[in-house]
Amino acid sequence: MQFVAEVLCKVLGCTLDRAVLLMLQAHHTGRAIVWTGTKEVAELKVEQIRTFHETRDGDGAKLGPFDCTIEPAPGS
Repeated sequence: MQFVAEVLCKVLGCTLDRAVLLMLQAHHTGRAIVWTGTKEVAELKVEQIRTFHETRDGDGAKLGPFDCTIEPAPGS
């Protein structure tokens, strides 16, 4: 789960505390709104999240991609 928090911090620029809260929300409910903005930037963020494991410097552990989706924000 540390990997998920790391991705959220690096790609979305959130704090570690916020990343952990979002990660736990997704873990317990199956989803979390982690970012809102324009569709074009959202598409870029999704690609960065999905490929983060390919560019991560680390101990060589296999950390596969995790899935994310783009959806209209509630109330929009």
